[in-house]
Parts: sequence; C-alpha cells; structure tokens
Amino acid sequence: MKKLFKILGIFLVVLIAAVIIIPIVFEGKIIELVKKTANNNLNATLDFEDADLSIWSSFPSAEVSLNNTSLVNNAPFEGDTLFKAKSINLKLPIGQLFKSNSDISITTFAIDGAQLTVKIDENGNANYDIAKESDTETTSTAESDPLQLQLEGYSITNSEISYTDASSKMAFSLKEFNHKGEGNLSAATSKLDTKTDGLISFEMDSVAYFNNNKIDLQALIGIDLNENKFSFLENKALINQLPLVFDGFVKINDNNQEVAINFKTPSSDFKNFLALIPEVYSKNIEGVTTTGNFDVTGNFDGVVDDTHIPKFNIIINSDNASFKYPDLPKSLENININTKIANETGLVKDTYINVDTLSFRIDKEVFNASAKLSEVTENMKVKAHLDGKINLANLEKVYPAEAVKDLKGNLSINANTAFDMNSIEKGKYENTRTSGTFSLQNFEYVSAELSDKLIIDKTSLTLNPKSVKLNSFDAKLGKTDIQATGSIDNLIGFFFNKEDMEGRFSLNSNTFSVNDFMVAEVNEKEGEKKKETPIAATESIKIPSFLNCTIDAKANTVLYDNLTLKNVSGTLIIKDQTATLKNMKSNLFNGIIGFDGNVSTKSATPTFAMNLDMKSLNIDESFKQLSLLEALAPIANIIQGKLNTNISLSGFLNNDFTPNLSTLSGKAAAELLSSKLSSENSPLIQKLEDQLTFLDAKKLNLDDLKTALSFKDGKVEVHPFSINYEDIKIDISGGHGFDNTLGYKAVVNVPAKYLGADVTKLLAQLKEEDSENIKIPVNALISGSFKNPTVKTDMKSAVTDLTKELVAKQKDKLIEKGKDKVGDALKDLLGGKEKTKDSTAVSTDSVAKSTPKTTVEDVAKDALKNLFGKKKKKDTVN
Repeated sequence: MKKLFKILGIFLVVLIAAVIIIPIVFEGKIIELVKKTANNNLNATLDFEDADLSIWSSFPSAEVSLNNTSLVNNAPFEGDTLFKAKSINLKLPIGQLFKSNSDISITTFAIDGAQLTVKIDENGNANYDIAKESDTETTSTAESDPLQLQLEGYSITNSEISYTDASSKMAFSLKEFNHKGEGNLSAATSKLDTKTDGLISFEMDSVAYFNNNKIDLQALIGIDLNENKFSFLENKALINQLPLVFDGFVKINDNNQEVAINFKTPSSDFKNFLALIPEVYSKNIEGVTTTGNFDVTGNFDGVVDDTHIPKFNIIINSDNASFKYPDLPKSLENININTKIANETGLVKDTYINVDTLSFRIDKEVFNASAKLSEVTENMKVKAHLDGKINLANLEKVYPAEAVKDLKGNLSINANTAFDMNSIEKGKYENTRTSGTFSLQNFEYVSAELSDKLIIDKTSLTLNPKSVKLNSFDAKLGKTDIQATGSIDNLIGFFFNKEDMEGRFSLNSNTFSVNDFMVAEVNEKEGEKKKETPIAATESIKIPSFLNCTIDAKANTVLYDNLTLKNVSGTLIIKDQTATLKNMKSNLFNGIIGFDGNVSTKSATPTFAMNLDMKSLNIDESFKQLSLLEALAPIANIIQGKLNTNISLSGFLNNDFTPNLSTLSGKAAAELLSSKLSSENSPLIQKLEDQLTFLDAKKLNLDDLKTALSFKDGKVEVHPFSINYEDIKIDISGGHGFDNTLGYKAVVNVPAKYLGADVTKLLAQLKEEDSENIKIPVNALISGSFKNPTVKTDMKSAVTDLTKELVAKQKDKLIEKGKDKVGDALKDLLGGKEKTKDSTAVSTDSVAKSTPKTTVEDVAKDALKNLFGKKKKKDTVN
C-alpha cells in the first residue's frame, strides 16, 4: 500500500511539473509555427503584442493566446491595417505538442474584438489579396504547412467588418458582429450549425439601403469539400423584425462562384413592413392592428466572376393595407406598394429599381409617389413624381416616432424631377428637369435644438430646373418674426454634390431677437444636447460652411443681449463660414450707428473685424450698456451729453459672440457734444477735487472735445489731449487697461492767482500783464484703478518754486532802482511794518541779514495753506 501511495505521489508530482514546464518548453514552438505559417503564405506583416501557452485551464487540450494581433498590408495599401484583434485563442490536443514532426492541427479558435477592414481601390486592387503566389515546382516538393485546421468549432465576438469598393461606389459594414459555428469541418462532408447577429449597413452610389439595421441569422450549412459546395439547409433570418426563410447553395469553382438562393417572407402580414423599419423609429410593433398584405420574395441565380454578378429579382408588394398602433387615435390606410429591384443580365450596370406605386391615406388626405432608377451603379438615371397633401399633425397620431411628435401644419406638394448623376456630378444642371410647387401653412415644430417653437404661417416654393424660388416665407420663433422672399440657385448641387447652397434673399422683420437663434451645439455622436438653450458660454456657434448667400435685411427692432436697435437695415453676405456686413445702419441710444465688418467661425476660435461710425449717441446710456465702449473709456460713464465716434477694431470672439476684450486691437476717435460731468459716483474725480481744491469738475468745459486712442493686448493708449476749466488748461496723456488699471498723467496749468493771498501779494507788485500770464504747471500722476484710484501731485514744490521766482523778480527790479531802496521796498512787499511774530511779515533787516531761501519757504507754506482752504496734517499733499 505504501508503494502504491508512493507511485501515486510521484505521478502527481510529475503531472504538476508537466503542467508547469510544458507551456514554457513548447510556447516558443507554437509561436514560431504561427509566425512561420504567416510569413510563408502572406504578403503582409503579422505581429502580436505577446503570446501565451496554457494547458491548465483547457486540459486535456493546449491553448495558445495571441494578444493585440495585427496584420498590416504591404504595397499598394502599405501601412493600412487589414486586420486586428484584441485576442485570438487557438486550441489543439495536448498530444500534438509531442509529435516528432512540425505539423500541428488546430481544433477550435476564438477571436474577440476584431476589426477587418477590406478596401478595393478605383483600379480594382484589393487589400485582402495578400496570399503569396505559389510556385508549382517548389510546392510539389515543399513541406506541407505546419499548421492544419481540423476544426470542431469556432467563434467571433464583439467584432466589426467593413468593406468599401471605390470602383463600384459600394460600402458595407457589419458592427457589433457575433458569429459562432459548430461541426466537424475536417470531414469531407459535414454540417455546420451557425448563429450570427449584428448591425448591418449597406450603401451603393450614395444611396443607403440599410443603416445599422439589426440582423439575426440561424443557418445550418451543408459542406461538401470535394465539390467546394455550401448548401443552405435550414435557415431563418431576421432583418430588424422582418422574418425571411431561404434555401440554395454557393459553389466555389476555379474561375468563378455559382450562386442559387431563393428567399421569401414566411407570411404576408403587413406587420412585416413595420418590421423593416428600425426599432428605434417604429417602437414595439406588438399589438399593432394590420390589414392587407406585405410580401417580399426574391432570388439570386448565376455566377460571380470578374465581370458578372448573379442575376436577381426582388419583389416588394402590398395592396390596400393599413396599420394602427393600439395607443394612437388614427390609422394609416390604403397603403399600396409595388416595388421591384432587379438585374436581368448579370452585369452590375444593369441593376434597376422601379417604385411603380407608393401611396397612403390619412383621413381624406392622400399622398402618392413613384420613381424609376436605372443604371444605378454607373450613370444612375432618376425619374420621380410626388403628389399629395398631408396634415402634419396627423403623423404623430398614426406613428410613434419622436421625429413627427408635436408637428403641426398642412403640406402640399406636386413635383416632378428627371436627371442623371453624370450631369449632376459635372454641374450640368441644365440637363435636369425639375418642376412643381411646394407649400406649407400653419406649420409648428418643437425641438430641443430650437430655443422656442418654430411657427411658419406660410411658405411657398416654385421648383425650376436651375433654381428654387421662394415666393413667400412668414415665420415666428420666440420674439422673432421673419418675412422673406428670394431664390436658391443650386439646390440639386447642394443635395448631391455637397456644393454650397447659393441664393439671395430679402428679409424683413418687425422684431428680430438674436437670442432666439443662439442654441447649444449638439453632440452628433451621442445625439444629445450638451446644455440647455440659450447657448452656454462654454459652447460655440458655427456659421454653416455650406451657406453662400446674400441677405438684404430690414428690421424695425433688433434685440441683442440687453440692447434694442431700431430701424436696422443693410446687407449680410454669408460665405466660407464668414458673415460680412455691409452698409448696416441702426438707431441706438437716440443716435445713429453705421457699421461694416465681418465675423468668421472658420478657425477654432471665432474672429471679427469691424468699423463703427456712431453719431449723436447718448453717452451715459451707450457706455453703461455697451461693454466695449465702457472698456475703451470707463470714465465716460459719468459724462452726460452726446458722442460722435469712429472705431476700427478686430480680435477674437467668445463662444457667445461677444468680443474677447483681452484680444482686441484697433483705434478710435471721439468727439463730445454739449457734455458735462456728473462726478458724484466717480472716486477718481473726487480724489482729484480733494487734491486740487480750486477744481470743480462740474464746471469742466467738455464741449467739442476731440480725442483719439488706440488699443492692443488689453491696454488702451490715449493720445494726448487738453480740456479747459475756466482759465485753467489741463493736458492729459497716458492710458488704462481693460482690467480698469490706471496709468495717466495730467498737467494742470494753474494761474498763480489761485495759489493764495500771500502769492497774490507778490503778484500785486508786478505789472498787470505780467501777473496774469504767470501759471504754475502742477503734475498729477493717476494710478490704481477706477474704483480705487491714487492721485499724487507736485503742488508743494511747484508753489515753492513759483514763490522763489516771484521774489527773485522783485529783487531784480529793486536792484535796478538802487541799493539804498532795497530794504524799504522789500519791507513793503512783505507786509509793510514788522508785525509781532507774524510768519508772513519779514523786516528789512531780516531780508538784508538772512538768505532769501528761508523767507520764501515760509511764504510758500502759507500760500499752500490758503490754497487748500483749511489746515491738514503737515505736508499732507502727495
């Protein structure tokens, strides 16, 4: 017994060791075989991030995992990734690892997260054609491929297949693709049980036949490897919710493939038609009451080679059908459909589509359509007719789709068109024949993409081969009303060739509110609005790139932000994502504004350039409500009167189309008319009045004041200008920032007579003409901000210098009269007889014995005291 346990123990140790060692020993062999097989057979580069070999989780099989695998094309598609996958798992019997030769057979494989991208260029080159050409002589003696397929099952999950053929203008995609198959594929004849689901899209020559339609396929396929024939035995498919059954076969020959497939709907219930419509639009069709039939039958029969496709004939038919959703009040009745999609020659160019009848009725209103499309893969020729009336409010009463919810209005159309795609693509629109009329009345539409309900009272179009004439258009959106006429010159080119929509319109409005059209940008990927309307500051408005039109506009009132513009007129030209304004005029703030310029959204950040000509604007209103003017001259909000100004500026716009002040550059010239200051609420004026007590800002003469300024990088530079206060001239220069920081200098040319009694006494000794011409320049440096300014003057030193100058002048005059009279004259000049301890009286002896400096400083000090009107702390003037 002990021996038995010992043997079992040794076996267990060996088994565990084998499980650990085998992946290490044989992993390199498997990886090398995979790469060797690819390199021997493919004209492309195979690579993967890493590979693992495991037998523990898959025992008694071995499992090889390739992670982040890619297959990259060589020329002529060099650099394109043909195939990539997150993971590829291969299983094989563990005994295969110990075979003496290099052949290894794979029994199952699983692929997850794969993307297969197939391309065919205009010259017919295919990126999947990567198999190396075989050499008959060498292959007869060469070793067989080291990897063999003896599949018992396989699976593909969470994958995507895309196919584009530039030569035939065809595109196909299969997203969210899952597929699995089970069967002994190593046998000469076998059955493969498969299940497939995904979202299918198919487009040919810009016509979308499927767009993310859901498919579900269960197929039992008979495989005959001797004849390379694959037969469909028991097969059922769902396209959206439309059931189809089919049978037939595909046989692969050396030079072509034979196809013979028949399909049909298993029943003729009209509910089959609703099942064709994607579920997101048709909602749940359970419970829908239907009458009449809907049949789809078809077949493919023929060969596939370099020049042929199988002949096919697909018939879609419905006679006098109807449907009604259980929760909706009305039904769609008298539905007649007679459509044929066919190819009778096997040549792609001969494919055609005939919609002989497509009609329905809601209540008493009937809508009819018919169309014929021939040569659909080459120069497609189209003939179509539309005729009917629809009360749009009835659509949501018969069909549960969000797109028709809350619609109101009466649509009437009677139109014919005939054209070929070559003429359209070459811009030969004269070869098209389009005629008819289109009218819409009492239309109402509500959408999250609009700021308010859109109401179109009436609109009427006349269709012509070269243009669409807008006979009338009366609409309302929020506070806005619009009346328009005009023409669209190339509607066909816009729809088919993605050309700009060209036209000219005349637009009139009683009230036009810009905010009604400022809506949030829509995230197309998610199909949801990012924010609520009106537009948020973090979102941008874009001028559509396809618009190329001219609009002659007139509006009695235009509302923009907090502004009300009256009698607006001018021309708006929209082209290349740029809106250009010409000859625009408006009444604003009891004045007139004229402006020209442009706004462009072509770059990531919107830009603008504008010239403004403003006449007789009320200063206090305009500067309080226009942030641009307030930024250029904040001091103007305390000025009452009229303003003329010309402004040229450019810069970037914020996302709500207001100027980004920090990016502005330009220049301005202004003229004030009948203006005066209202300084009660201005800290800056109050500081100036405190420093210069003789100044009363209300008496400043601002009439006909002209000044100019320039601005850039958030700073305003004011060109030097002068204003007058009675007989005082004030010279101003400097500038400020858009952040309200100050950097100004004012030179106040103060007549000496305002500097106090003692200076006046000195002046009295001068000739009258001399005393009147003496002025002292006082420098005031202004810094800080408009709300918290700092004012510093050199008044103290200026008065002192003036006093010195006056004393010196009198001294010179006295010297001329004789030295013996100097003392008496100075005594008279400085106050006559000596007074007791009077700081303003200086004796003759003191003048003779002391330097003039001491006496002058005392006089100047007293003059400053008188100038400021009352005693303050010593030397408080800055």
